Amino acid sequence: MKILYAIQGTGNGHVSRAIEIIPYLQQKYEVDILISGNQCELQLPFEVTYKLYGLSFIFGKKGGIDFIQTIKRLKLWNLLEEIKNLPIKQYDLIINDFEPVSAWAAKLKNVPIISMSHQNAVLDTNAPSYGRFKIERLILKYYAPAKNKFGFHFKPYSSSTFTPIIRKQIRYRNITNKGHYTVYLPAYSDKKIIKILSNFKNVKWEVFSKHTKEHIYKKNITIKPVDGTAFIKSLASSSGVLCGAGFETPAEALFLRKKLLVIPMKNQYEQQCNALSLQEMGVFVLKKLNKKQLPKIAEWLKNDNIIKVEYSDITENLLDAIISPYYDTNYSPSTIV
Repeated sequence: MKILYAIQGTGNGHVSRAIEIIPYLQQKYEVDILISGNQCELQLPFEVTYKLYGLSFIFGKKGGIDFIQTIKRLKLWNLLEEIKNLPIKQYDLIINDFEPVSAWAAKLKNVPIISMSHQNAVLDTNAPSYGRFKIERLILKYYAPAKNKFGFHFKPYSSSTFTPIIRKQIRYRNITNKGHYTVYLPAYSDKKIIKILSNFKNVKWEVFSKHTKEHIYKKNITIKPVDGTAFIKSLASSSGVLCGAGFETPAEALFLRKKLLVIPMKNQYEQQCNALSLQEMGVFVLKKLNKKQLPKIAEWLKNDNIIKVEYSDITENLLDAIISPYYDTNYSPSTIV
């Protein structure tokens, strides 16, 4: 069986999950890899067959998505050409992690596709929803369409939702506490982060930033460029984690038994839903990063409550279960796509 594994390149979460999933697929199938988008720092340790421009959201510096830059960088005609020209018919199955080019190509050319993403779990009717009729929800639904969907969330909300896939560098990491707090807020400027965190003079902050290529030292705050190895080391040895309300970083912090504070990005529906889910679990949530939130940050720093989760390694069993129907030579693409 020949499989195309397609990854959304906005953010690091999709790539992080792919690093765990692809080796299992390669043991049993012929696998080509496609990645589209341009907002990711992690590098795939595999040969990539297709690197496409795709459709990306651009992070801003004021707590949310920069819609002006997103629109400026939108190449709609290029997107349509990539969908049209992708040789999708040569594959028996597409496994798609919120990647629009392969999803629409598969839909238009009737090629079997399995969608596996956190976004699918966010759209589950049983999952916490930040307004069910928002335009952002429709965008999530039709961004990378597929009928056969499986999702990952902080906890399972239905039979098609599973707990996070935790990468091996995290799952088998030695956990310590060296007293610092790890920070990853890519939607905020370094200046803004320093302005707020400098109010806590007795706290050591290790900030990983998309906006710098060098180390910056401001008394008790260190700003570092995003580096996967350094980030994991900081995360595993931290006292706590302050980050956006994405999926992978909060899930890894929970797995490592680190106390967690999240700030969902403005105008980012998925992160607003994630924040609701995490809040239900007892995680501290802030609406934004500003001086009004200083008392809440201080409360979180004093609080030692750890949220306990059970994220077992289900990757291989899950893949076998969802791919096995495609071995059936009697299947009809029109019934399972």
